[in-house]
Amino acid sequence: MLKISEFSKLSHLTIKALRFYEREGLLKPASVDEWNHYRFYETSQLETAAKIKSYRQLGLSVEDIKAVFAGGDAKEILQEKITSLEKEKHLIESRLSIIKSIMEDKEMKYQVTEKVIPETIVYTAETVLKSYSDIMNWIPSVGQQCLELNPDLKCTEPEYEFCEYLDGEYKETDIRIRHSEAVTSFGKENDHIRFKTLPETKVLSIYHKGSYSDIGEAYAFLMKYAEQNGYVTSGFARERYIDGIWNKKSEEEWLTEIQLPIEE
Repeated sequence: MLKISEFSKLSHLTIKALRFYEREGLLKPASVDEWNHYRFYETSQLETAAKIKSYRQLGLSVEDIKAVFAGGDAKEILQEKITSLEKEKHLIESRLSIIKSIMEDKEMKYQVTEKVIPETIVYTAETVLKSYSDIMNWIPSVGQQCLELNPDLKCTEPEYEFCEYLDGEYKETDIRIRHSEAVTSFGKENDHIRFKTLPETKVLSIYHKGSYSDIGEAYAFLMKYAEQNGYVTSGFARERYIDGIWNKKSEEEWLTEIQLPIEE
């Protein structure tokens, strides 16, 4: 029999760790002296200690190890860990890419972040516009039309509205566009206004400051970033107009967010 101090040296587990694993039921002493409460271990328990140490070094939780010791499928649990580590690897690589970009360009114009847009109800409308300059007249008209149909309809807080360009390519004229705005409930529809549930969506997001005339640069940056970092897109990019002609005098103050939906 080995005292806890001896077992600690042989197993390369601290006494504190051994007491913790005892409380968790993973590695209980072979016997405990009823008078002085000294703990004793058998040499055969060194194998169990080695398994615990090995699994912990792989990043398995105590609960995972309990499941294995209880007869669970170790390969299945390890496969789940592989999936988790691959997600962490992707996140680390993305962060490294951003850091390297910042170091290479101290005045980096765009910063990319990941966001999760929660599930919400939206009203939508689609049209074909002659030019991009018509957008800021068309969006208010859609809102007014929806309000006339649904006087009591309320927008979500915080507000969330965006436009999507449906042509799949840049066009100077005859631009197919869809506008969506998040609301608290379904409402009446007509030939132009439709309601639907927008599922939870993970997106890459950047903010473009300035005129819409050079917003293509922001789109190009975001698409390139997604490709270089292994993201798979899953829908049309969403364009949110946060500040614009309606509240800012200078084009330099206009602020637009571009959201690119991506797969989980």
